[in-house]
Amino acid sequence: MGDYGLPLEFGYFLIPNADDPLLERARLADRLGLDLIGVQDHPYQRSYVETWTLLSMVAAVTERIKVFPDVASLPLRPPAVLAKAAASLDVLSGGRMELGLGSGAIWDAIEAYGGPRRTTGEARAALDEAITIIRGLWSEERSVRLEGQHYRVSGARPGPAPAHPIGIWLGVYGPKALALTGARADGWLPSSPYAPPDRLPELHARIDEAAAAAGREPSAIRRIYNINGTITDGPSEGFLHGPPEQWAEELTDVAVGYGMDSFVLWAEGDQETQLRRYAEEVVPEVRERVARERKG
Repeated sequence: MGDYGLPLEFGYFLIPNADDPLLERARLADRLGLDLIGVQDHPYQRSYVETWTLLSMVAAVTERIKVFPDVASLPLRPPAVLAKAAASLDVLSGGRMELGLGSGAIWDAIEAYGGPRRTTGEARAALDEAITIIRGLWSEERSVRLEGQHYRVSGARPGPAPAHPIGIWLGVYGPKALALTGARADGWLPSSPYAPPDRLPELHARIDEAAAAAGREPSAIRRIYNINGTITDGPSEGFLHGPPEQWAEELTDVAVGYGMDSFVLWAEGDQETQLRRYAEEVVPEVRERVARERKG
């Protein structure tokens, strides 16, 4: 484990508060040259707008930035319809859609919204079945069938095809779910509070072992990191809580030493200020430092 050598990308975690200027903030991220906008998916949160609606609006008012659910709550989104929605948004946006996918969390709230309550094993099995269905409905097959424990499709017809090969990025942490990522997913999408840098080597190792066992190259799997912190003008107060120089140093280290290739800012404090400082003061420096390290 180390640097997998994949191209760097930088994004912004757009918190879907209904009272915030969400589309204005998305347009700013686009103008600032960021690559990705991720939106969490918690429809039971009363202060949030619905994630897929927001992603569609963001894609409509931006020009180049890619959008993705960070991550879609599978128990509340039937995989066949999810596949159709993702392909449709990819077509309508000119190939700017990726699919972050999660097996579910906050089960009381999911159940209150009419979703199933699943054990860890059931949630992982459902995620595996969903990947099969989604990939099938993005394929050129005439129809897709699956008689699963959690999902069933009977001759579902694919189409329209996505405009580009949409990545399925799994937001998972458990050993067996990480193995599923290595065997079947296009990317891994953890968050720094739950997977700090010192945990990354063991988590990467589980993905890589499963990838090798499935005949895949570990470098085929992207590693996208939701990074939580605050850019300040004061001294360091811990990982990603400090001045831009600290951020540049730490993110460079996470990229070349800990294997992550993309960084999605989950900012604390004033969102516009943090977004601007990240894009203008941190991102260019990280790009330059990583390029130097890789030339080495």
